[in-house]
Amino acid sequence: MTETEGERDLDFRLRQCREKVDREIERLLTENSGIPGRLRDAMGYSLRAGGQRLRPFLCLEAAGLVGCPAESVVPMAVALEMFHTASLIHDDLPCMDDDPLRRGKPSNHVVFGEGLATLAGDSLLLWAFETAISNLLPLFPAERVLGALQEFAKAIGPSGVCAGQVLDTDLPSREAEPDFVRKIASLKTGALIRASVLSGGILAGLEDGKLKALYNYGTHLGLAFQVVDDILDVTGKTAEIGKTPGKDSAQGKVTFVSAYGLERAREIAREESRAAVEALSCFGQEANSLRLLARALLDRSS
Repeated sequence: MTETEGERDLDFRLRQCREKVDREIERLLTENSGIPGRLRDAMGYSLRAGGQRLRPFLCLEAAGLVGCPAESVVPMAVALEMFHTASLIHDDLPCMDDDPLRRGKPSNHVVFGEGLATLAGDSLLLWAFETAISNLLPLFPAERVLGALQEFAKAIGPSGVCAGQVLDTDLPSREAEPDFVRKIASLKTGALIRASVLSGGILAGLEDGKLKALYNYGTHLGLAFQVVDDILDVTGKTAEIGKTPGKDSAQGKVTFVSAYGLERAREIAREESRAAVEALSCFGQEANSLRLLARALLDRSS
């Protein structure tokens, strides 16, 4: 497969993933009659706001490494996207990053108010687990479902995403040191990306050695993703990145750019991308989409 063919294949698979996930999200929003209308509107507003569906894609691709049908893993993929969306709603709140824009549209709290936005984020977090449990248990052994959800819960809890958010927003803890910025990225961004590939691999029944490879892949991919995000905060434009550029610098946040400088940050992104690809050496052609994704992240503009 040539480089161009690989890019086309990756685009096709990403589009397929988005279609599957979006279809299931619409079904859930439409069929659950017990949700109050305003809450449904607030959750749907952010769930339908677009986005790359990167985390669902990682989950589906990891499960597909051993031929596990994508349709059976969609509930886990949707759960990951629900939490990711919840984290963005909360991240934009005035008490956190105070950002009025997300994915090129007014943030949830700007449209629905802080109270309902908070409840929408809380609801999506809990709905993620309900969705995964009720839809995965009929399809997979209970121990695999439990293992995937345990990895998910660990990634988003007080030693994962929430820990990263505390370090990212707690002024007294900030230090412009490389180890500190890597720690924040590994928790706030990397933890959920790791959980995305691991949950798919666990559901598919991958052996421990290959799960370790996915763990390493997710770790390096998460760092590469965050470095590029930090670079875009400095170099990007609102129309391209869909949020307010320059916010990190204005708020005095520690980023890869502030800790290393722009050029070194770009080098780190390339290094982490290569490391992510190398982590998949135990897999064959079946992991090509994951490899291509790690390279493509370097060129993203949003």
